[in-house]
Amino acid sequence: MMLKLSIKEIITKINAEEPFHAIVEDYSFTLKIDTYTHYICAAVHDGHQFRKELWNNCLHTEFDRWYEEDPATRQMVQHHPIVIAGCDSRFEYDLNRAPESAIYDDAWGKELWKKPLKSETKNRSLEKHYNFYKVVHALVSKIESKYGSAIVYDMHSYNWRRWDREVPVINLGTSNIDNDKYESFTTSWCTTLSEIKLPYDIRTSAAINDTFQGNGYFLKYITQHFKNTLVLATEFSKIYCHELEYIIYPEVVHAIEKELHNKLPAHAKMFYNQFIT
Repeated sequence: MMLKLSIKEIITKINAEEPFHAIVEDYSFTLKIDTYTHYICAAVHDGHQFRKELWNNCLHTEFDRWYEEDPATRQMVQHHPIVIAGCDSRFEYDLNRAPESAIYDDAWGKELWKKPLKSETKNRSLEKHYNFYKVVHALVSKIESKYGSAIVYDMHSYNWRRWDREVPVINLGTSNIDNDKYESFTTSWCTTLSEIKLPYDIRTSAAINDTFQGNGYFLKYITQHFKNTLVLATEFSKIYCHELEYIIYPEVVHAIEKELHNKLPAHAKMFYNQFIT
């Protein structure tokens, strides 16, 4: 059963190691914990909600926003034991940016607002950003304290059609992690991802720091605050939808979810065996 909880209630449950499935009381993100295992899945850009008070002031269409979001990334990992996912659009505030840059003035070269946002409007969004990271901090603290180390799979997607060259189906960004310590796990995760089987003879390819380098705030925040937690920024190109026609291919999303169902925990177990036990 999904609960609606305050930030304080969520953190209390985490500290007590209680399993739960909740949406925060302002509906900005969800957290599911079936069991306090050694790995966490996250989909910070999965959200599409957009506060009604922003609608008339926004120059971008709903499609423009959807195009830059990461739809279905939560579904790809939804059956894993710990999943945290954003519900709000990155166009309100971006959970993968630092607070000072989390609210866009422009987005991908296009002005976003007809009129500048009022301070109280920004502060309402930044409070949600702040609360999300309070919970992230409590969650990673709990897993690190329980196991000594943790691994986080930071799921994203990107628009492959905007590139004028061949790009990998899956990109792993590693420029802001401790590569001396974790290189074997980034390499093995890249190899694992390259072996995913997809419908329609989609040829799966995976690369490290090809299209993106892992510069997101979610990865940086955890890496800076927790020296024994590895965050793997994992970006699927949008082969699971038609990014120009606003169509999701549910059978491809399901195939990714099914492949990750076994491959992801197997990789996390390798990490556990080396760094935790």
